Amino acid sequence: MPRVKIRRIPEFREVIYSEEHWKLLRELRLLALRVMSVFTSSGIEVWLHGSVARGDVSGDSDVDIVIPMKIQGYLVEYLLEKNNYKPRTRYIVVATPTTTPKAVIVLDDYERLIVSFPLLDFKPRELEFYKFGGYVKYTDLLEDKRVPGVNKSLVLIKPTKRGHEELPVIGWEDYVAKLLGVSIETVTERVKILTRRDEIGRTGIYAKIALLPDESFEEALERLLKERQLLYRKFMTLEE
Repeated sequence: MPRVKIRRIPEFREVIYSEEHWKLLRELRLLALRVMSVFTSSGIEVWLHGSVARGDVSGDSDVDIVIPMKIQGYLVEYLLEKNNYKPRTRYIVVATPTTTPKAVIVLDDYERLIVSFPLLDFKPRELEFYKFGGYVKYTDLLEDKRVPGVNKSLVLIKPTKRGHEELPVIGWEDYVAKLLGVSIETVTERVKILTRRDEIGRTGIYAKIALLPDESFEEALERLLKERQLLYRKFMTLEE
């Protein structure tokens, strides 16, 4: 994936979508609806996060589908395979030593159609991360709803009928927090993380392991915890 530079100089502008842009957005949202229906039909809440939820898509956009609560990995895999979605890759990712381990199932060859879910309960701040980037639920998607959110360049995207408006985040943190319904701490934390990532040129992922062919997510988590004692101690504390 190409490196994304953050926008440090404040800029306000409106972007008017072309017919090609609207077509791509419709295609990506239809793809998301198909996968999300696998879970909603079984009573499982699922979100669509990121540019496809906001509308500012490109040819590199991910269809990022999130189950926002702890769930057994076998159930997620069973529902996908029952509906003819065969995983290409499965892995666990931990962004930092203090963040919740997350299961990721890749459903295409380019890692742009992804289903993820936490292997422990998300913290409130972690759930706010999805509001910061913007997410829609299945019913929102059926109604063709788009939501505001912040992209990887630290630009606030506000959907309009013709496309979207772009507004700065740096220097406007209070406004962004109020608009998105998140804490100011979440906004300042994301600004700090993304500017730091931009400066050092790394993603900063703390741990990432691929699952073995016959390994469950729960088994892989146990393996990861044995390798990373810091995570093991955190996990044991949360389970007590």
